[in-house]
Amino acid sequence: MALRVEYLVRETGNNLRRNVALTVPAVLTVAVSLALFGVSLLLGGGADRFTQQWRGGIEFIIFMNPDATQDQIDLIQNAVSTSPEVKRWKYYDKQMAFDEFRELFKDKPDLVNSVTPDILPPSYRVVPQNPDADAVTALAAQFENQPGVKQVRKATDVIKDVESLTRYIKIGLWVTSIVLFAVSLLLILNTIFTAMTARRREIEVMKLVGATNWFIRVPFMLEGLIQGVSGAIVAVIATSVFNGQVFPRIQRLEILKDFRVDSGQLWTTSIWLIVLGCVIGVVGSLFGVSRYLDV
Repeated sequence: MALRVEYLVRETGNNLRRNVALTVPAVLTVAVSLALFGVSLLLGGGADRFTQQWRGGIEFIIFMNPDATQDQIDLIQNAVSTSPEVKRWKYYDKQMAFDEFRELFKDKPDLVNSVTPDILPPSYRVVPQNPDADAVTALAAQFENQPGVKQVRKATDVIKDVESLTRYIKIGLWVTSIVLFAVSLLLILNTIFTAMTARRREIEVMKLVGATNWFIRVPFMLEGLIQGVSGAIVAVIATSVFNGQVFPRIQRLEILKDFRVDSGQLWTTSIWLIVLGCVIGVVGSLFGVSRYLDV
């Protein structure tokens, strides 16, 4: 058993050294395709958090002062509930606001621990009958100067444009990733097939002395697996750098301050990239080996 493992390791290493000119492009292509896929996942997560407060057609949010009296809160609730221009609404008390805050910033426990429900403002999430921008602005303006109201935040066209732009960017990244996935498979397939062709006499001798197809396959499949995993590791590093360098710059814009990716999503994305790298490497090498052995 030890001899077999030693043989597999030695043969896999020899294959990689002999095919450096083909291995490097394969690894880089896997890395680029997976990095684009990873960035698309992070963008999706960031966009979900960015638009979380605006789901369900909510066009504006009335934030009350944290110290607003119950009479002031009831006054706004009465105005919202009786307005014919309001389709539906939902009240978020301080505890609900704290639960939402805790979910949004779950990757920053120090920040969450420094906040208590009593310092967060209650709010009303409002869905108007008419989603037209002018109608929303006019309706929101009715609440801006009411007693106890701290701020009325509208889902402006900028927010909607960012959501739309993110969707188009994700589609573009996905399409590009799929194309590069296919190219990666072909490169790994070609690398393995070339390696086996270069060792055809040795393989023929191995078959003559009774070596099974799987015994011949495994070193080449390990070569493909290493190429896929190597590309995935590069992609994880690139995605982490993107998250650490690009997203903080995006958050500097006031309108995009809620555009964030938590550490849990980054870890999940990294795991997906490693798994996909393994799949690409194994599938590409398996096709290459099967093509040569004609089994």
